[in-house]
Amino acid sequence: MARLKVWDIIHATRRLRSLGLVGDLAAVVATALALLLRFLTDPALPPGFPYLTFFPAVVLTTFFFGLRAGIVCGVLSGLAAWYFFIPPFFSFNLGGPTTIALGFYVVIIAVDIALIHIMHLAAARLREDAEETARLYQQQRTMFQELQHRVANNMQFVSAMLRLYKKRAGDDPAAMLTALDDARVRLDTMSRIHRYLYDPASVTRPVGAFFEDLCADLLEAAGAEHVRVTVDMPPVRFDLTRLTPLSLIVVEVITNALKHAFPDGRGTIALRLVQDEGRMVLTVADDGKGMTPGAVPGEGGSLGLKIVNNLASQIGGTISYETGRGTTARIAFDAA
Repeated sequence: MARLKVWDIIHATRRLRSLGLVGDLAAVVATALALLLRFLTDPALPPGFPYLTFFPAVVLTTFFFGLRAGIVCGVLSGLAAWYFFIPPFFSFNLGGPTTIALGFYVVIIAVDIALIHIMHLAAARLREDAEETARLYQQQRTMFQELQHRVANNMQFVSAMLRLYKKRAGDDPAAMLTALDDARVRLDTMSRIHRYLYDPASVTRPVGAFFEDLCADLLEAAGAEHVRVTVDMPPVRFDLTRLTPLSLIVVEVITNALKHAFPDGRGTIALRLVQDEGRMVLTVADDGKGMTPGAVPGEGGSLGLKIVNNLASQIGGTISYETGRGTTARIAFDAA
């Protein structure tokens, strides 16, 4: 406890040590007080103690006002002691005994000032380390809470997805097996996405680089050797709250394109992110054969597109589609 109080006192002097000219004025005042006290105690002191009151003045000035003020106080105190209390008095005569006395003073004062300055530096480092430790602890705590929240959301998403598959399969055993296989594929995809998302480096990377790696992995997993994905995105970063749903949306849309848009297995898928009047717009466009009417939301029962709509709603976004020569999915969501 006492040790903590000492470091707290040292840290509290940081403001005084940053005042500059105020510290110089304090050094002058401290020298004047030390000189006055030395005059008052001179009759009671035996010869040979010229620096008795000046040492504490230099030490206290350095401790409270820093290196510069300590040096100023040390120089002024040395001159005052030399002039008034080292024979011959009232002169700056530099004889042999005077040189020895001044050398002794310089060494002691230099050591005192250096030690106090080193102590200040050590205290500052300890304070920075303590603040960094507290920051890291808070960051880890926040990340753990975020992870718990993400896990809970993901479990709810999986549960909702399985309910959709159950509803689609009905009582048909064959349809149920197909639904379970589709669910397994989607869960495998989610697992692959989360390996990217929860890599600590992912949230510090620009989204363009993140989606380039994600799409490359997706094409490799699908064996789509003749499909090319281009990514055009500004160097922005998203937190996991938005990056997770966006990743799942992109994977779902690209997976759907790989299955249905390219009968000959060749084509291009373009991802583009732009900011428009406070909203971010992510487009995923392919140059394939376009959607069938039953795959358009509201005109059919595509489970994948229902999932995409639910994911878009998680980030307060909306999704729309354009068909023609190819299909474009446009996801609009808040920029912040």
